[in-house]
Amino acid sequence: MPSRSSTSREGVRLNKFLASCGLGSRRGCENLIAAGQIQINGETCKNLGARVLPDDAVRHNGIMLQQARETTILLNKPRDFLCSRGDPHGRDTIYNLIPPSFHHLPHIGRLDQDSRGLILLSNAGALSEHLSHPKHKIEKEYHVTLNQNFDHDHIERLTRGIRLEDGVGVMKSVTPLSKRRVSVILTQGYKRQIRNMFDKIGYRVKNLERIRIGNLMAHELLEGKWKILSPLEIEAAMMQNNLPKKVKRKRTKKKI
Repeated sequence: MPSRSSTSREGVRLNKFLASCGLGSRRGCENLIAAGQIQINGETCKNLGARVLPDDAVRHNGIMLQQARETTILLNKPRDFLCSRGDPHGRDTIYNLIPPSFHHLPHIGRLDQDSRGLILLSNAGALSEHLSHPKHKIEKEYHVTLNQNFDHDHIERLTRGIRLEDGVGVMKSVTPLSKRRVSVILTQGYKRQIRNMFDKIGYRVKNLERIRIGNLMAHELLEGKWKILSPLEIEAAMMQNNLPKKVKRKRTKKKI
């Protein structure tokens, strides 16, 4: 059997294999490997560069793993549902909204209990890694309702950055929709970032809804409903930029 430290390109990289089994993102799976929780053919493997061959038996803490078919679903989360697999206090979670056959899918990111909108659940490790890693700067757009009229002079401060507990929170853009409603675009993901940033400048968020992930929007997905995404829809979620803008054609003077 080839050495686990071999640089051979045969087989599948271990972290990718683990992610395809639904254990989380590739980065998260590397933590499992480093912690000694993965066994290959009965031996603990801590080599992050290890590769899994077709006949290998891979276990997580003794439990045999099997690659699952990659599935990604989009859920329009209602308010008062937790982004969690379970709650010790018996509160509703997003997994109460989907069939048991999809309960193995981890959620990518999260929305607060009081927030609504789009959230992805997927066992596709590459997708989770792409959406979660800050370097990709995937846009997420939110519609935010405030407790008072929004002062346009605060746009500069929100887009310049505000010191939060986790770091400096920066909104990529803030666009007023009405006196108390604004559209916010983030490429960061600090805990309760939008609520905390508005709180720092004297507002309270009354309603927050995520309406877009990358270029993925759910125009016909009712609140509390979900759907399986097609490859094209998954690609849209991974796109970095805003929705394509119409290209203005240059006017040419007619020859007389």
